[in-house]
Amino acid sequence: MRRYSGAGARQQQQTEAVADRVHRYRRVLMVLLSPVLLISFVLLLMPRAPASASGGVLLAVGGRRWGPRAVEDGLNKYAVIFDAGSSGSRVHVYCFDENLDLVPIGKEIELFKQATAGLRALGTQRSEEILQAVTINYLLGKLGKPYSNTVGVVDLGGGSVQMAYAISEKDAAKAPLVADGEDSYVKELLLKGTTYYLYVHSYLHYGLLAARGEILKAGEGSDYSDCMLEGHLGKYNYGGNTFEASGSPSGASYSKCRALAVRALKVDEPACTHMKCTFGGVWNGGGGDGQKNLFVASFFFDRAAEAGFVDPKAAVAKVKPSDFEETARRVCKLNLKDAHATYPDVSEENIPYLCIDLVYQYTLLVDGFGVDPYQDITLVKKVPYGDSYVEAAWPLGSAIEIASSS
Repeated sequence: MRRYSGAGARQQQQTEAVADRVHRYRRVLMVLLSPVLLISFVLLLMPRAPASASGGVLLAVGGRRWGPRAVEDGLNKYAVIFDAGSSGSRVHVYCFDENLDLVPIGKEIELFKQATAGLRALGTQRSEEILQAVTINYLLGKLGKPYSNTVGVVDLGGGSVQMAYAISEKDAAKAPLVADGEDSYVKELLLKGTTYYLYVHSYLHYGLLAARGEILKAGEGSDYSDCMLEGHLGKYNYGGNTFEASGSPSGASYSKCRALAVRALKVDEPACTHMKCTFGGVWNGGGGDGQKNLFVASFFFDRAAEAGFVDPKAAVAKVKPSDFEETARRVCKLNLKDAHATYPDVSEENIPYLCIDLVYQYTLLVDGFGVDPYQDITLVKKVPYGDSYVEAAWPLGSAIEIASSS
């Protein structure tokens, strides 16, 4: 056995101490180093041009960005977006020309790589609803034009619903103050050389799955729910709460369910007496030209496709809010067995809730966001861009933002 004394012993102890620390903090080091390793791997996959050319690469990792940095690829810029989630990590790479138009990388608009390791997000989280609105307007060729030419975006998730659209500088100046710690109503962004004032708000508890609970809660006091299909017996669990969700022997009632949905949205919240609001006392941004063309996504598209008034294979579809109402009226008259037979594309777990979902979607658009029942809106799954269809997701929005500001 080798023994150390004096300086040798101290050196050995220091070496062991460092090794112990590395072992102890190995998971933290993996969190920090994995994005760098993944990005380095993706950068190796990028095409290379003659050494005399110059361009830029912009890296964004969990909201923190590095760049621009020179790469040999003419006037093109690459944006590398690292999405470090708890369940998995993804790297998105986009290439832009000098006009900030997307350039294919090989045959694809987006180079995408997934790693199986789940990592904590690094840096400040970007607002996904803002970036999704940026993405859709970019793919439609609206950025760089006056705000009145842009489109608004409503994204209906499971737990929350987001509204985002560009407003005038005059309306932006009227935005109400918010409490400390809350996000402001308006974000100022420079995109393709044009300054935009983007109204954005995320309504917690009003995503489709969360709203079921809010509507069922609004009808509490009975053994049955007027929003549930006849023949369904059970309860609805969401967010740690349980709600009565059995259908009445007389079946669901469209009119009664709609009244419950309006009550759940708190459309007549007292805080709206001094300003224009959507629902729950939330400022509506002033409306205007930026909201006249609406693109609605996520569960709006899914339920419309399942209910049969939108082609499930389509990337986009033109509908009216009244389409949700008409379908809801038909669905709410059915019992559970007939609904299964009539709407085979709706999953087993969702079929009892098809009436409440469609009623809510119509009520949200018309009573919540003030959309005319017969106004054309666009359901979007993917946005056509050139010869490709691109998913309207936040990583592209982030890439556009950092490329525009570089």
